[in-house]
Amino acid sequence: MSRRRIFAAVLIGVAILSVILLTVISDREGARLRALERVVVIHLQGVIEEAGGTWDFSGFITLRRVARQLERAAEDNSIKAVVLRINSPGGAVAASQQIAAVIRDFKKPVVVSMGDMAASGGYYISAPADGIVAHPGTMTGSIGVIFSILNMDGLYEKLGVELETIKSGRHKDMFSRKFTDEERRLLQRISDEAYDQFITEVAEGRNLEKEYVRELATGQLYLGSQALELGLVDRLGGIEEAIALAAEIAGLEKPVKYEFPPPSFFEQLTRFNAYIPALLEKISLPDELFLLEKIKQYGPQLRYQVIL
Repeated sequence: MSRRRIFAAVLIGVAILSVILLTVISDREGARLRALERVVVIHLQGVIEEAGGTWDFSGFITLRRVARQLERAAEDNSIKAVVLRINSPGGAVAASQQIAAVIRDFKKPVVVSMGDMAASGGYYISAPADGIVAHPGTMTGSIGVIFSILNMDGLYEKLGVELETIKSGRHKDMFSRKFTDEERRLLQRISDEAYDQFITEVAEGRNLEKEYVRELATGQLYLGSQALELGLVDRLGGIEEAIALAAEIAGLEKPVKYEFPPPSFFEQLTRFNAYIPALLEKISLPDELFLLEKIKQYGPQLRYQVIL
């Protein structure tokens, strides 16, 4: 046999042995990870918004971000339970409802660890969890709905902007002028319905009577210590206490705290690049023109928003 053939045979043998060795190592690592009893801590901070697209960034809690993180937890067999560290003053109604539904339907145990604040929409998305832990000084509760309307008439007048409206449907232009008494009643009914949905979510998630929750749902804030007495949270403490509660619910003997690795440099760079067009737009326009552009682009969103 020539040297060339011997060398080729040796290379093939080394390659086969390497594949076998890597397979064995991978199997052992997989078995080790499966044997772990991990409790993953997922940090959710900021205002709750639909967001998405360009603005699905770290400053908001969005459905896409929560769903993506929970999906990662569901796919990892070494993760037995989830702790959501929530720090939020609340946000949009529909976004809060969608996130609450995702948490409610998640198959593994979920415990919420409240930070400085988990109020209004922040409490809405906490209610369906299997358990809630708050610090004694956490600001929570604020169960209620507010319908905010931004009146821009003075701004339009100052900028010399005249608004002309052609409409079909007598209420179609209600957010571009003062409300009639009838329109105020219409909006009050919307607010009351969203309020009732909030109360129902809390009552079902916390296993409380609706009328009892309604008594608490004055829109006021509660300290974590007060929320415990009222049945709005289960325990006082921080992340470690939340991990302990999650381990109890999941039946874990030796829970291991775990966090997902941070996004790679490339992922972070890609997200940052999404901001560049908006930043360039702001830099290149005078303040008045930039404001008018935003009014034109986001006018309906600026004028009103129902928030929790």
